[in-house]
Amino acid sequence: MIKGFIMTVPFLDALKHRVLICDGAMGTMLYSSGVFLNRSFEELNLSEPDRVASVHRSYLNAGADVIESNTFGCNALKLETFGIRNKIKQINDAGVRLAREVADEKAYVAGAIGPLGVLIEPYGKTTQEEAEIYFCEHASLLSDAGVDLFMLETFCSVGELLIAVRALKKIQDLPVVAQFTMSSNNETTDSASPELCARKLQDEGVSVIGINCGSGPASMLEIAKRVASVVKKPLSVQPNAGLPRLVEGRTMYLSSPDYLASYSKRFVNCGARLVGGCCGTTPAHISQIRSAVSCGQTGDKL
Repeated sequence: MIKGFIMTVPFLDALKHRVLICDGAMGTMLYSSGVFLNRSFEELNLSEPDRVASVHRSYLNAGADVIESNTFGCNALKLETFGIRNKIKQINDAGVRLAREVADEKAYVAGAIGPLGVLIEPYGKTTQEEAEIYFCEHASLLSDAGVDLFMLETFCSVGELLIAVRALKKIQDLPVVAQFTMSSNNETTDSASPELCARKLQDEGVSVIGINCGSGPASMLEIAKRVASVVKKPLSVQPNAGLPRLVEGRTMYLSSPDYLASYSKRFVNCGARLVGGCCGTTPAHISQIRSAVSCGQTGDKL
């Protein structure tokens, strides 16, 4: 990687030249470092910035080309559950700043945006208009803080994902990686197939269509093939390191770095241009993915 390449090569242009590597799980790393699950992981951007920066740095050193800000749950509704809604700007600003300081012109900074954490009509009380306002607020803060792209991830409802996409399009013309998550029967919670999700996202004009989280790399490969068969957009694939298992009182993900890396090459072969990891993945996983994907890849330096 050439220091300073992001200053001259926009994200989407770089994606055309070679496969980019995204980072892995933030929550897994923070939890393993001793952060309790009943805390807001995003608030750590303010109270324990060194801990968050350390995770970013580990992924950068492992070979990540894209570092996601620690802002996945930094929308007004989720912060309200922790009583810190009034800190939404400070937390998002700090999340982007920490990622940017670590990236230091060696990686792109993606503004991570997750679901609102509430049911949206017709399944819940939150209206689609209200949901769009929340997403607009979150995206505006990330855009103002200076992200290179938006990363929408772990959306179990394609309906909510489409609301988020439309909100982002009102904010700024930044690249949007829109990722949905499938249940064990390969449907979203609103009963959409991978093909339907992909077509809807392509129609909305997102930059990259992605899938993340899920039950592991094997099932995600099948979904990726189905998505690739119906759209022409570049794909993003970021699986969990398998499903979590309770082993001697500890929650563990059992897909090894080597195992996940072996699938990353298959993801690339079916059209993935952005490959990384979700829950349970670590810098060791990303390092192995980097090695596997870079092997035989031309144009690794821009």
